[in-house]
Amino acid sequence: MIAQADEPLVRWDWVADHLTRFCRNCIPTVLAQHLQLTGIAVGVGILIALPLAVLAFRHRRLYPPITWVTGVLYTIPSLALFMLLIPITHISTLTAEIGLVSYTLLILIRNTVAGLDGVPEDTKEAALAMGFTRRQLLWRVELPLALPAIIAGIRIATVTTVGLVTVTALIGMGGLGRLIRDGLQTFFPTPTVVGATLSVALAVAADVLLLGVQRGLSPWTRRRLRRAGVRAEG
Repeated sequence: MIAQADEPLVRWDWVADHLTRFCRNCIPTVLAQHLQLTGIAVGVGILIALPLAVLAFRHRRLYPPITWVTGVLYTIPSLALFMLLIPITHISTLTAEIGLVSYTLLILIRNTVAGLDGVPEDTKEAALAMGFTRRQLLWRVELPLALPAIIAGIRIATVTTVGLVTVTALIGMGGLGRLIRDGLQTFFPTPTVVGATLSVALAVAADVLLLGVQRGLSPWTRRRLRRAGVRAEG
């Protein structure tokens, strides 16, 4: 479809038509693909980053090389990385996910290590004095207390990934990015506006949802803030 000179910015009949049926470029289809690509990337990123972060926290000499490698991956432009991967993994979901996962690692590792560093020493000493092993200390004390920083990293990684998924439209994936690409190619603004708007809305919704998860998993931070507020008022 080629837009006419007097074409409105949003054709609501097109939106209604593509919202109520399922096809390759229909809104429910590309939205589901966007969610799938984002969820897989962040989930795999967490599975890789968490052990690396714990390893770097326990053995400090490993922190610089781990963050250097993940930092290099983070600085490679997304499209360039996809183009480098295509000769190896071809145009596939795997190509998109390798690129997307690589952009989550640096954020997740740094936030996890920062959270573990923030656990008070007296708390760890008390746990060890109670007979906790190093493994029990990690799972029952350090990681729970580091949760706010860890989830903050997940929030940043998720929002970043939601935006990067749109770029994968250039290699045949893209989710909502496919709408943006199709609208630009046909000079028909409605798909571009819909794709961009839904991408922003999805990023905001994911951030709000993860913020709620963060508060639910770390209620002691809310109690600390309330106590601080009471002391300030007093």
